[in-house]
Amino acid sequence: MLNGRVAGGITMVALAGTAAVVLSAARVAPAVERIDFGEVATPVEPTYRAEVEPASKARVREFRIPVTHEAIEIAAGVEYEGWTFGGTVPGPVIRVREGDLVKVTLVNESDTPHSIDFHSARIPMDKAFGTIMPGEEMEFEFEARDPGAYLIHCGTPPVLMHIMQGMYMAIIVDPRGGWGTKADREFVLVQSEFYAKPGADGMHGPDWGAALSKNASHVVFNGRAFQYRDEPLSVNVGDRVRMFVVNAGPSIPSDFHVVGAIFDRVYPDGNPRNALEKVQTYTVPAGGGAVFETVFEEGASGEGVYAFVTHAFADATKGAVGLIRVGHPVMAGVTH
Repeated sequence: MLNGRVAGGITMVALAGTAAVVLSAARVAPAVERIDFGEVATPVEPTYRAEVEPASKARVREFRIPVTHEAIEIAAGVEYEGWTFGGTVPGPVIRVREGDLVKVTLVNESDTPHSIDFHSARIPMDKAFGTIMPGEEMEFEFEARDPGAYLIHCGTPPVLMHIMQGMYMAIIVDPRGGWGTKADREFVLVQSEFYAKPGADGMHGPDWGAALSKNASHVVFNGRAFQYRDEPLSVNVGDRVRMFVVNAGPSIPSDFHVVGAIFDRVYPDGNPRNALEKVQTYTVPAGGGAVFETVFEEGASGEGVYAFVTHAFADATKGAVGLIRVGHPVMAGVTH
């Protein structure tokens, strides 16, 4: 299982005329932010880091995304031959703001052809999403015009194989005017499924027949079955919690629900102009995203433990279950 690498790949640059001057982020908001996901990996122990921070104030965002093949853990004791963006499954979360210029460099460090498809980008696919061979790299850019929670995935045929192997990540595009509410905590949850069968050496690999019949061995949040059941997300009583839920699929919808809470707002595809109110469960299709908000207020959904699940329970029993601990409740007697 990969561990998070040292966070040394972030560069802040402010442009002054034609000169590039490196500035302290604490002094001046940078005009350009560069992140190399070959050097900055998402922590995955004890869980994939679900909590996200606000986007920087940089208006030009440059991302180097390496493609690698790695051994990953998709459930306790289940090692899998994964294909990754940035060394983890899901790959790292990208967060930008509406109107930002997003520049991407995809670097294929694997021995297999790969590509990348940004659902948040209005750009001809033949100019940006083409397949590159091992050792090659490709650059493209786009303006983040549309707020929301979007999927990024490999689009090289057969796309089903590349996604089921782990090649997906989330991008959040914050609305120019904000979400309309102030969240105390924000989390990204990427649902996906694996079709794993054991190999002779104990390492699991892909089961193509099971994938074609949508018979998943594991349905998970953020790449690993039951990880947030065993290590719950924690928030405080009174917190407004915003969850960016992206469904990587490749084939199964997510019927997202929090047991014991009501979503006071749901933004289909993450667009705040499409706000729904007082929602119990909302379906996120494969390849889609939505933003969910709920408040764990005293006297209602206050101190206690709450499960988040796909309410398609045949899939939840395969791993798409997690817990949110609000305040400091006693865990004894909680059923999983």
